[in-house]
Amino acid sequence: MVSTPDLHDEPLVDRYVLVGLRLGRHLDGLVDAYYGPEAHRRVVAREPLVDPAVLAGEARALLGELEPTAGCSLDPARRHWLGAQVRGLATTAARLAGAVIGYADEVEACYGVRPRWIDEEDLVAAHRRLDEALPGSGPVVERLTTWREAQAVPVDRLPGVLHSLCDDLRERTGRLFGLPDGERVDIELVTDRPWSGFNYYLGDLRSRIAVNIDLPVLAPGLAHLMAHEAYPGHHTEHTRKEVGLVRRRNLVEETIFLVGTPQCLMAEGLADLGLEVVVSPHAGAQMTMLAGHLRSQGVPFDQEVATAVAEASEGLGRVRGNVALLLHERGAAVEEAVSYGQQWGLMPRNRAEKLVSFLNDPVWRAYMTCYVEGFPLCRQFVGGDPARFARLLDEQLTPGDLGLS
Repeated sequence: MVSTPDLHDEPLVDRYVLVGLRLGRHLDGLVDAYYGPEAHRRVVAREPLVDPAVLAGEARALLGELEPTAGCSLDPARRHWLGAQVRGLATTAARLAGAVIGYADEVEACYGVRPRWIDEEDLVAAHRRLDEALPGSGPVVERLTTWREAQAVPVDRLPGVLHSLCDDLRERTGRLFGLPDGERVDIELVTDRPWSGFNYYLGDLRSRIAVNIDLPVLAPGLAHLMAHEAYPGHHTEHTRKEVGLVRRRNLVEETIFLVGTPQCLMAEGLADLGLEVVVSPHAGAQMTMLAGHLRSQGVPFDQEVATAVAEASEGLGRVRGNVALLLHERGAAVEEAVSYGQQWGLMPRNRAEKLVSFLNDPVWRAYMTCYVEGFPLCRQFVGGDPARFARLLDEQLTPGDLGLS
């Protein structure tokens, strides 16, 4: 189990954890995971709600104490990481207290990068590539929709495919990076969620991965999904940090995972990169690996077409960042944002609506930047070197650190 220091040993770190837990009572889902001192959880559960303005003030006070000139005894790298985290919490608390913060400013303060509008010409190039890759004739959006509909995995086959992929990716990750003894992943199917997949990290090296079946689950994305949520993505990062940073070094700040902080952008970036690292950067090799697991569970799969579509679609996912900016920076109505996702992201209406619903959720409104910007940032940092990916798994790094290392 996790060993914890005396609660008065590092009061600044304890205060950071308490601000996060208290803020989480105002926004359900803000605390993504917590397995730290139970005393902190009990204190927060029993006390009255703390006003967001008070929490914003406490976060600002912590920021001042983390300044290099403030005489903080923490080592510089740890102090820098905590400062970036607290800045995100201060921003969320201020917004909940009624402060008017521009969307781009909010994203930058929370996640450490500024969201960028993607030129539609880049998206048009992806449309042209898809026009060549997709079978049949007619408008590309209709052919893509038809192809996607044919990729739906029957719900009764999903558990077998997911567990088979998980076992394979676990073996590859363990061979390349090592995994803590006793780590474990459980998988469940859920409905009525704003996301497609989620890792609930429970502490003690255990994760519960939820896969949302509100919409059809498509075969071509399943290897990426399991690499992202489990091996070598979120579960792997959580377990290695629990062993290396919490148990060995008593960094209690790592026992809480908070939405609205740079911690999330780093986690999503490395998780999106995971399949490239443990399988191959080439879509063909990824689809070949996936095909074996699908076929073993009786799910037909044309890996050649799936490879061509994956290669042609490169970069198309960045349209999600444009939809977020449309909604929150440019004041677009829901219908306009849905139509934009359909037109430029080539999404069927139900998926565009699901995206806009996610982007309008008060917890997740700024989160899309973690995917859109986190992946290219981590990919550039790793540069194909597994040792650099291991640093993302093991170290306290911020987005700004990746350009300096």
